[in-house]
Amino acid sequence: MLEWNWLTRCGSTNGPGERRPGRSSQISHMSSDPTMKPAAEVVLAAAQQRRATDELPYFGAVLPAEADALLRSLPNARLIDVRTRAEWDYVGRVPGSILIEWNSYPSGARNPAFLEQLRAATPDPKTPLLFICRSGQRSDAAARAAAAAGYGMAFNVLEGFEGARDADGHRGTLGGWRKASLPWVQG
Repeated sequence: MLEWNWLTRCGSTNGPGERRPGRSSQISHMSSDPTMKPAAEVVLAAAQQRRATDELPYFGAVLPAEADALLRSLPNARLIDVRTRAEWDYVGRVPGSILIEWNSYPSGARNPAFLEQLRAATPDPKTPLLFICRSGQRSDAAARAAAAAGYGMAFNVLEGFEGARDADGHRGTLGGWRKASLPWVQG
């Protein structure tokens, strides 16, 4: 099982006098791991390119199919769905995902226990965490919060579960997890 040994090989913190290697160095160390599947290497490189282009404070951003490839390639990776309970119940969810609201329903208020719930669900800060919401906005905020809290492998799933609105104001036609025909359930 891949445990993201790059942290122990490359240094896990930026403590006094320590130098943490750049992300590309981390990927090269990961790609030398015999348990890493080639699909994961390609996805990680694309995620890192988006990170650099968009100046993201977290590990990287992935498209839904790329997120699915990482989840299939990296046994310890986790998908964190940060939508509301109503969205999980009525719109659908990804089987096996960890459900933690970023905003509470129905008030819309920010969930003050988000990081506490995240730590309870995924206590190892080396765990690759892929955050997903409806369209990629709340999951971006969640990935930022996770990275700031010490999770070194936080990803945002671009397009989210439903994708952007089309010209008629409908979601699910332009992108997203469901549009990519990836596994999901409703109800």
